[in-house]
Amino acid sequence: MTPDIPFNKPYFSGNETRYIEQAVRSGKISGDGMFTRRVHEFFEQQLGFPKVLLTTSCTDALEMAALLLDIRPGDEVIVPAFTFVSTANAFALRGATLVFADSTPDGPNLDPAHVASLVTSRTRVIVPVHYAGVACDLDPLLALAQRHGLSLVEDAAQAVGSRYKGRCLGTFGAVAAFSFHETKNISSGEGGLLVINDSAFVHRAEVIWEKGTNRTAYFRGEVNKYNWVDLGSSFLPSDIIAAVLWAQLELFERIQTRRMALWQGYHAGLSPLTAKGVELPAPPAYAAHNGHLFYLVCRTLTERTALIVFLRQRGIMAAFHYQALHRSPFAQAHQPGTPPTLQWAERYSNCLVRLPLYHELSPDEQQRVIEVVLGFYASLT
Repeated sequence: MTPDIPFNKPYFSGNETRYIEQAVRSGKISGDGMFTRRVHEFFEQQLGFPKVLLTTSCTDALEMAALLLDIRPGDEVIVPAFTFVSTANAFALRGATLVFADSTPDGPNLDPAHVASLVTSRTRVIVPVHYAGVACDLDPLLALAQRHGLSLVEDAAQAVGSRYKGRCLGTFGAVAAFSFHETKNISSGEGGLLVINDSAFVHRAEVIWEKGTNRTAYFRGEVNKYNWVDLGSSFLPSDIIAAVLWAQLELFERIQTRRMALWQGYHAGLSPLTAKGVELPAPPAYAAHNGHLFYLVCRTLTERTALIVFLRQRGIMAAFHYQALHRSPFAQAHQPGTPPTLQWAERYSNCLVRLPLYHELSPDEQQRVIEVVLGFYASLT
């Protein structure tokens, strides 16, 4: 049965098909066309990223990061246990040993103190994930990285437009990765972005992006022919994808404002639940988020399961989120020993539930979701 209120619905500005047609009429729909260049200019000029490369997905941007940092077998990479598989997979593909870190009791983001306890002589990279568009506490992570000579890779898949102490997320790590999957605030169906903050990586990033060749330099007239010069893959998307993304970026502020209004509506409407021991998001003062998603942390797994069923029976689709990676079948098959106990990551895996949040969710629909959630908890007392 199709729900009356889905969990997600992609937003379309109305210009997507017009820009796709423009790309087709231009005669160039492969990567790095006119819409790709517009997207690059937006992120570099409007958001202040030093250098960006549009990719086919955030997953690909993370895989480029692992190549750029020359990750090899035996290197240790610290990643959150509570994250999407791509965060870990990108480094596992290069042979890295994954070291899983816990979340904080105050929210699903990485716990800097736990990360510090995991650093060894083999550690190469720390990968903070800005969950729900809320910034990790980056200062202690940056200090830790500097002290031990480590690289920081920001997984900012959900965090386009979010800030840490007034500065855009994606500008703190050596590199950063964003997602434009259809569930994200700004979407092209599939798509991602690699941000290169360390100028030493710019040339090699372009080579990796273009299948290991210096093709980009060739088209700028910097070399008279292009060759295979490094490892790489086909990471750049069709300009048709970039055309869809450009139609969204033109309305960037409007989309972000709408998401924040919906987030605030949920927070205000569901605030009575805190008296019952249900946790609502509580972004810290240093984090200006983007309203990417709204979640509750139920008291038990049984309660969360019952809430999702209760909502579905009333035509509302809600969803849990990540299953903690340190307890995944893959990790247990490839990591020696007993999985660590990561209290908070496991709690969010078992108890967190996400509510519908998308641009076209109407005030009446949101109020209906709020009333059904409140009704569920009223039925328990």
